[in-house]
Amino acid sequence: MQLDSRQLAAFAAVLREGSFEAAARALHVTPSAVSQRIKALEERLGRVLVRRGAPCVATEAGQALQRHAQQLQLLEAQALAPFGLGGAARGAAPGGLPLAIAVNADSLATWFVPALAGLGEAGAARFDLLVEDQDHSHELLRQGRVLAAVTAQPQPVQGCAVLRLGAMRYRAVASPAFMRRHFAGGVDDAALAAAPCSVFNEKDRLQERFLRQLTRRRLQPPQHRVPSTHGFVHAALQGLGWGMNPEALVAPLLEGGDLVELVPGRVLDVPLHWQHWRLDAELLRALTDSVQAAARVGLVR
Repeated sequence: MQLDSRQLAAFAAVLREGSFEAAARALHVTPSAVSQRIKALEERLGRVLVRRGAPCVATEAGQALQRHAQQLQLLEAQALAPFGLGGAARGAAPGGLPLAIAVNADSLATWFVPALAGLGEAGAARFDLLVEDQDHSHELLRQGRVLAAVTAQPQPVQGCAVLRLGAMRYRAVASPAFMRRHFAGGVDDAALAAAPCSVFNEKDRLQERFLRQLTRRRLQPPQHRVPSTHGFVHAALQGLGWGMNPEALVAPLLEGGDLVELVPGRVLDVPLHWQHWRLDAELLRALTDSVQAAARVGLVR
């Protein structure tokens, strides 16, 4: 069965942009045209592919097709590139083909952006970065929503290749005032169970892992939800709570005495991997090479 490329482009755009109206703007057509193309595609396949909402998401049937649509766009852009027409691929827009990538917030705030800079400057691609916890980002690959992901998952998602990048090193830090207030008698189990900590969101297990590594117990201290990497640092500086922060961000603050470690020298290393589609596309190879180069500089080997 041969699928209509305009219908596939509309389908991919709706899922990428989150709505029919935004997809129409990206494709320079009317929302009615996008709706008609999606309806025709669903009728041809006999399955509902898009769950209408805010945002629109793929149904289970649509997830496999989403991946297929993005792969076709990438290969089409590669085929047209020698003619100076890479941006003319279905679904492309000024600035290049949109590449959807999943990355954890701490990597995005530290080492990852330099990996994208060269490709962005060359106009080869524009990036659609989806922020997701490193323990869950591989699920976006499985769903077909991204073509690559920075992930803690070493086992490849079906159809993907895996490369080890290195480890993100974390240190448990707090302000000196916080330490005096909560750990005047030492960093023991009772104090750790009572002292508030920060967590990024409900998926964040770094503080829990550090406590289990330290105490061999499952402690449940009070928690503040701080869904920002830099907000985590500020929360520690202001004495709101202790938290696991990337070493790259807090090293100068530790050196200057603005922050201190709960347990000096005790670190938590989180291995990171790069998972990407097994696809013979030059742009994907260039992206992978650039990510590996950035990881060699920004991560612990």
